[in-house]
Amino acid sequence: MNSQTKRVTIPGPAGAIECAIDEPAAAPVGVAVVCHPHPLHGGTMDNKVAQTLARAFVQLGYRAVRFNFRGVAGSQGEWDEGRGEVDDALAVIAAHRDAALPFVLAGFSFGGYVAAEAAHRLPAEAKPKWLALIAPSTQKQQVPPAPEGTLVVHGEADDVVPLSATLDWARPQALPVVVVPGAGHFFHGQLTLLKNLVVRHGS
Repeated sequence: MNSQTKRVTIPGPAGAIECAIDEPAAAPVGVAVVCHPHPLHGGTMDNKVAQTLARAFVQLGYRAVRFNFRGVAGSQGEWDEGRGEVDDALAVIAAHRDAALPFVLAGFSFGGYVAAEAAHRLPAEAKPKWLALIAPSTQKQQVPPAPEGTLVVHGEADDVVPLSATLDWARPQALPVVVVPGAGHFFHGQLTLLKNLVVRHGS
């Protein structure tokens, strides 16, 4: 993301997991883990939306941790249809969270599904303070219900995950969805707005 980004590897269930850590200017007020989009469609932790999420969390004072799912770039293993990828996220959370600090979980597209599923699996005492789900993969994945306080952002003109799919998922939960008018799946030209939405939610 910048010259200050620290790259580390941690042990994961399918081998080493490559992580990128961005620190705030002062002592961190929390830790945020960011999950990237679909590995089979070019998704990596360096995806622009994943980086935008990390920038938002750093601005909020969080240590931002991105990571590559198994089989992506420097992470070992191979694609596991979402099952193992959730295990990867749980391993990253376990390695990087600080018991003394609040913890936030975020994800974009397929990563939104992984973040929601990882949060769902964590025990009550280890749940994230809040979730940020950006254009979550609500059509192709069975995304579990999101906890109260979750930020969901979706582009009006998303041609990868239809807005209607996310509204259908959110409706039974009475979960608000922030719709960005005219935005596509990757929020081209709208990344600053996306960052500001996350910062506003977390402030």
